Amino acid sequence: MQFIGKQIPANEQPNDGFKVSKLKLAIHSVLIGTSAILMVNPLIASAEPNAEITLEVVDVVAPALSDTRPVKGYNAKKTTSSTRTDTELRDTPQSISVIPQDLIKDQSIQSISQAVQYVPGVTAAQGEGNRDALVFRGNATTGDFFLDGLRDDVQTYRDIYNTDRIEVLKGPNGMAFGRGGAGGAINRVTKEAGWDPIREVTASYGAYNFKRISGDFGQALNDEVAFRLNAVYEDSGSYRDGVNIERYGFTPTFTIRPSDKTKIVLSAEFFEDKRIADRGVPSSGTINANPSVANPDFNRRPYKIGDQDQFFGNARLSPTETETIAFNAKIEHAFDNGIAVKNSTRYAHYDKFYQNVYAAGAVRSNGQIQLGAYRDDTTRENLINQTDITYTAKLGATEHKLLAGAEFSVQDTTNKRLTPTGGENLTPLVSASNPFVSNIAFNTVSRDQKSDVTVAGFFVQDQIKLSPKWQAIVGLRHDNFDTDYTDVQNRNIIKASDNLLSPRAGLIFKPLEPVSLYANYSVSYVPRAGDQLTSLTVTNSTFKPEKFTNYEIGAKLDLNSNLAFTAAIYQLKRENVQVADPSNTGISMLLDGQETKGIELGLTGNITNKWSIYGGIALQDGEVTKQQVNANANNTINKGAELAQTPDRTLSLWNKYQINPMWAVALGVISRSEMYAASPTASQSTLLPGYTRYDAAIFGKLSDKLQLQLNIENLTNKEYALYAHNNNNITPGSPITGRATMIYNF
Repeated sequence: MQFIGKQIPANEQPNDGFKVSKLKLAIHSVLIGTSAILMVNPLIASAEPNAEITLEVVDVVAPALSDTRPVKGYNAKKTTSSTRTDTELRDTPQSISVIPQDLIKDQSIQSISQAVQYVPGVTAAQGEGNRDALVFRGNATTGDFFLDGLRDDVQTYRDIYNTDRIEVLKGPNGMAFGRGGAGGAINRVTKEAGWDPIREVTASYGAYNFKRISGDFGQALNDEVAFRLNAVYEDSGSYRDGVNIERYGFTPTFTIRPSDKTKIVLSAEFFEDKRIADRGVPSSGTINANPSVANPDFNRRPYKIGDQDQFFGNARLSPTETETIAFNAKIEHAFDNGIAVKNSTRYAHYDKFYQNVYAAGAVRSNGQIQLGAYRDDTTRENLINQTDITYTAKLGATEHKLLAGAEFSVQDTTNKRLTPTGGENLTPLVSASNPFVSNIAFNTVSRDQKSDVTVAGFFVQDQIKLSPKWQAIVGLRHDNFDTDYTDVQNRNIIKASDNLLSPRAGLIFKPLEPVSLYANYSVSYVPRAGDQLTSLTVTNSTFKPEKFTNYEIGAKLDLNSNLAFTAAIYQLKRENVQVADPSNTGISMLLDGQETKGIELGLTGNITNKWSIYGGIALQDGEVTKQQVNANANNTINKGAELAQTPDRTLSLWNKYQINPMWAVALGVISRSEMYAASPTASQSTLLPGYTRYDAAIFGKLSDKLQLQLNIENLTNKEYALYAHNNNNITPGSPITGRATMIYNF
């Protein structure tokens, strides 16, 4: 039986936030006034006057949440990123995983790749050791990263010191985000200033000289203005020889509420990430003459994956650094007539360079390997403005939440690449037992380009309550995407314009209030300029953009007030893939490209008042649907070839158990089946074996102010390949490692 009453104040809640207890209610025969009527159970009506009734409470309302802590526990309830309106996850017809603050802290997460390890349907990729890269349902991306719904568009590593939660949207998201979002998107929701004071310092120390400290400080300045500052500094080594990381940043934020109908949020960020660009180890083994996977023993495997620390190339000559300076502003206002307006602006300046010396091929039968080297410099300026207007209206028996809006953005990019004399591939070959080269001069310009992109997008959407059991959502977005591309080196100027029309339609059936069954259709596009807006050529400038179409049906079920189960079945198609024509060297053509079919299951929240859980299972089949050819026949990708870094099965499960108010423990498991580093061709097909890894943690709340925790990764010291960039850049997984963290509130 569930008792619904006054919400218990947060400072009176037990440490685990939930408590099964017995409440003794004295029910008297005479109640004064109808406002004092208490309906608990029909049996009460037959109780004797002045009788005492004992009720067993099996589920209580969660603690009141502060304005600096919008989500408590592992189970988020709402999101705005998919529909651009404040909508229950249960009423959103799309597969979405939210990584909340409690999970970020419990798993000691500091990066995007760490964050998605327990998210079904998403895997991290290597990104050449200089950027975040993800694979959504068989589609790799470096450009589908967002911050509070605005594009965060540069190839770099993102820290989450100033992030409250991470929303992982799966399937095309053209309606919500415009271009890109082909297989999915990542949206970081930042920490906002609020009127509840926060004083928190977090310090970590761990294996391989891991050192990190962060601070979160906030308070009300007066009744109308609140301030918050998040800052971080990290200086860490690695299990890989010569690899290290140094990064630091700070984000001041102001929240202003001049009235109860207006909210203004202003923030800025300075962040610098410096590290060694590590592209892992190469492959070795017999070349597979048949790209069929019938006998995977004929495929190449990672070279000496058990030797996790060996750096191929030169770590000292492989630095990467990105500086980010950004300003953000958001204003929301609700008018008396029911119209609400939100306007968001982001200006960001990115300055990045990376230089790397890496394995440029497989280890040969004579034990030698070719190394490659280049230096790449990029600067980018983004200016993005979005406006959303919402209005709720009733038309007869139906209720409509209407949305209309616009987005305007300008993105200016310059990029230059330098190589040694003779090109990226270095000579002579070196021994794989000592894969080192020194004193490289980067003195030859191999690429010098710039692009100016302007986008004007307009969108409309209607979320319709047809009846208590039926809901629908329909939306349409149009983007005009203009690219002015200049190949400075070859003196080519290319102008291209795309008009992208991205529809979205969903239907929801709710047989019971905690249950939603849905069907969804969505489309998204990637223009020929590519993820990073610098892939335009004379050949492809007139080509249609790549098109991604997703069909999805699913179910969402709240098993209790804080435990959610989700299931989705989908088919994602990719069309207009650019390939080379083998009969016309230098000429490209478009083909229907690939298809991914899959099932995703997720479970988040509390099994009991002491047992929290987060994880899921993804089963997927990704393949090329039409032969993708190249002028070199050995590089042809045959129809039916598997998609790169798309395992047939992934499983993840994180469990935390609160032993008592002071102590808690956690155990996690991450497992995936084998996968190809790149789609297999007639000449190359490197197979990354499957693996299962176990993680654990111990938590001690020594006082109201002090918490300690110990996180251990790879308990069994498993040797495995974590992810890859291509057939010969493969990152070995870390051996067993530990990290101790202190969280102090004052």
